[in-house]
Amino acid sequence: MESFDLSVIWALIIGFGVIMYVLMDGFDLGLGILYPFAPNEEARDVMMNSVAPVWDGNETWLVLGGAGLLGAFPLVYSVYLPALYIGVFLMLAGLIFRGIAFEFRFKSRRNRVWWNRAFCWGSAVAAFAQGAVVGAYIEGFPVEDFVFVGGALDWLSPFAVLTGISLMTGYALLGATWLILKSEGEVQRWAYRITPALLLAVLSAFAMISFWTPLVDPAVFERWFNHIHLIWILPTLALACAAWLVMAVYRRQEGQPFIATLGLFIFTYLGLVASKWPVIVPPNYTIWDAASAPESQLFLLIGVLFVIPIVLAYTAWTYWVFRGKVRPGDGYH
Repeated sequence: MESFDLSVIWALIIGFGVIMYVLMDGFDLGLGILYPFAPNEEARDVMMNSVAPVWDGNETWLVLGGAGLLGAFPLVYSVYLPALYIGVFLMLAGLIFRGIAFEFRFKSRRNRVWWNRAFCWGSAVAAFAQGAVVGAYIEGFPVEDFVFVGGALDWLSPFAVLTGISLMTGYALLGATWLILKSEGEVQRWAYRITPALLLAVLSAFAMISFWTPLVDPAVFERWFNHIHLIWILPTLALACAAWLVMAVYRRQEGQPFIATLGLFIFTYLGLVASKWPVIVPPNYTIWDAASAPESQLFLLIGVLFVIPIVLAYTAWTYWVFRGKVRPGDGYH
């Protein structure tokens, strides 16, 4: 294989890992964001029990994507770490607080309210940080010879704040539709009620980001408006998924709202990739500029091609074992 081919293959692998993490960890982060608004404590038990058996496995994709990025495109870290250090720290701190809350909430009756808050705030901070990092990526970084020359808080721009809040809203929608799938009775009725409002918020955020993105990145403006591209098919498909979601909720279907929300995320993500490809460190550095030696990429690729099927099989098996509804009093704890 040539370096060109290996770089593209690795970009696809890392992109696959990122979207798998967003989809699979997104709904349990969304449940944490919705936690304070649940009807009662019994509903919170159902919400947490619906994801407790799978949440830690979902984060495998985050590790895979981060490790693959370091191995295949090491020069990216020379920019991303100093540029996004605070944002990444906040994300990891949020994930840690959320993970601890999973284990201690069911064991501490007296302090349960504090573990509820840890689960909520950990989820909210992690989701916001992820969205803000995406916004910083869209805007680009001041870089000279793959060295970040900006400030520690450059990533926290108004546009990044918008993308952070938008991702929180999107995760909340994902969590609500997951709850429709996994719950019943009062909890499911509550999830049905809040889903249309969350979808409206997500579409509003989608519109604002779509309007703002070409203004912060001239290359995106050039790609969107000065040439004819199939890129416009992707937002159209995302809107089709939104319409599908509305109809599925109206008809009180249980599985389709979650699938439609997954589609909404996937097509939005593909739209972002199509807008920036092949740039990996905006505004100027491509995947080939940042790639490691072909020998290193090939060596790592052999290992990853064994690992990914195992992770996929383990994930599928876990979700199969814990399929079905979660009822009050149920749970692996």
